[in-house]
Amino acid sequence: MTMSPGLRKLALTVHVTVSVGWFGAVAGFLALAVAGLISQDGQTVRGSYVAMDLVTRFVIVPFCLASLLTGVVQSLGTPWGLFRHYWVVIKLLLTVLSTIILLVHTQPIRYLAEVAAAAALSSVDHRDLRIQLIADAGAALAVLLVATVLAVYKPRGTTRYGRRRQQTQRAVPAS
Repeated sequence: MTMSPGLRKLALTVHVTVSVGWFGAVAGFLALAVAGLISQDGQTVRGSYVAMDLVTRFVIVPFCLASLLTGVVQSLGTPWGLFRHYWVVIKLLLTVLSTIILLVHTQPIRYLAEVAAAAALSSVDHRDLRIQLIADAGAALAVLLVATVLAVYKPRGTTRYGRRRQQTQRAVPAS
């Protein structure tokens, strides 16, 4: 099922927009996590963790899910296919794993936001968790950058399924 050129461009535009939004939201999250860890101002620390929870729930998670959904739609509606090329499969796996990890990590983010909202955090309170959030955001940016590179460069290599599909399409004469 191939999409019309207009629909394909619309789907691509939506996919790129939400994917770039996801990347930007994670970068903003990272900035808040660093500010929350290094700031000496109690209000900045508290505000950072409360804001991180809001950004995660209302920006990062929706953009992540939208990127996954629009990526699948995009691949199914174009000649690239979902399982024909290794770069698409790798990008799909990275996105699915990132989505699962993100959904698991929303709990510690929510916990830290609740703690910050209830009382001031000292520089030693939940330090390991606060550092983990920075590491997680950095890793997420790296994974999103790899997915972007795969989408732009589209390295060669078809899967076994993709090779079978190509052979089948060559065998059927065009009408």
